[in-house]
Amino acid sequence: MNSYLNALGILCNLGATKAAVAEALFAGNDSGIRPEQGWIPNHEPPLGSVQATLPSIPDTLHHRDNRNNRLLLAAALEIESDIRWAIARYGHARIGIVLGTSTTGIEEATQGVGAYRRNGAWPADYHYSHQELGAPAELLAEWLGLSGPCYSISTACTSGARALMSAQRLLRIGLCDAVLCGGVDTLCRLAINGFHALEAVDLQRCDPFSKHRRGINIGEAAALFLMTREPGPVQLLGGGASSDAYHMSSPDPEGTGARKAMHNALFHAGLDATQIDYINLHGTATEHNDSMESQAVAAMFGSDMPCSSTKSLTGHTLAAAGALEAAFCWLSLTDARPERRLPPHIWDHETDPSLPALNLIDIGSHLPAGGRRYLMSNSFAFGGNNASLILGDPA
Repeated sequence: MNSYLNALGILCNLGATKAAVAEALFAGNDSGIRPEQGWIPNHEPPLGSVQATLPSIPDTLHHRDNRNNRLLLAAALEIESDIRWAIARYGHARIGIVLGTSTTGIEEATQGVGAYRRNGAWPADYHYSHQELGAPAELLAEWLGLSGPCYSISTACTSGARALMSAQRLLRIGLCDAVLCGGVDTLCRLAINGFHALEAVDLQRCDPFSKHRRGINIGEAAALFLMTREPGPVQLLGGGASSDAYHMSSPDPEGTGARKAMHNALFHAGLDATQIDYINLHGTATEHNDSMESQAVAAMFGSDMPCSSTKSLTGHTLAAAGALEAAFCWLSLTDARPERRLPPHIWDHETDPSLPALNLIDIGSHLPAGGRRYLMSNSFAFGGNNASLILGDPA
């Protein structure tokens, strides 16, 4: 059973539409990572915050009004005509929703708790539902009047990738004829200070795979796909997952779970490693992740495979990362230019001699001409939770 990613709505620090994001992405424009005050006491961490004006939540859904849901709604509005087409074709009960998230509306909830502690009363706009993990999926279901399967996945940084895999499964087993799937997360003090407490935040621009790498920058994003069995511009060929449970926050240094996820994705897609044309690396710029991932990728694909981490452009968008970076692969495959550009790896070009060599591509890199092309996107999360997706040209 074939699954196609027929439409994409996207919003991140690079832009508020597919066209704007693609222009900044392929140009390697890292100006969207900016120092910001007010998140970490006495520091101004570089963050990938969305600058676009976000749409208002409809009055009938005022209880769903938070930044996370506004970000998601903006992505949904970009493909509203495609969604309405699917509703008319399949019916409200045959369309599912699967989203990855981790922050939901926790920033608004944190502000509400702070106000309660200061004033002894909850703010009028406080709703516990803001922080529920299912809230983003429920927003879309209520807005669109959908009654198919509707849920969220929260497996940290693999959430968005796993949402796509789960959506594909809903189509395969016949529960749905179309699925809205992707990921959304917004900046919040809880996550930013949590990573800072783990000494995983770089207070300068992050540098994936550099010998000077010091940690992540954090960003926010929403990426929403309409997935159906109807032939479309991009095919989701395979997905692989694993859970090695090596450590609560550190990856298995040998990359065993990462290799298994990539192997499973290749098996699911019916491909071998030599057929992959590009890999979007998880590439967080933390010491241990980059070490693990470079070993895993080099072992499976060698040192010539074109690859890049886009987190120096967007920051790490947490639960949205897997969907956002799959979206970057979608943008490459659907690029209007004949050469079909690839996302560049923006860094200081200071290689770490302790890591296996990787072919980290520059601005201007593109897919080879002729034939079907296959792109892989990796996501590796806390707890040893690993996911890998393969997107490609339709058959």
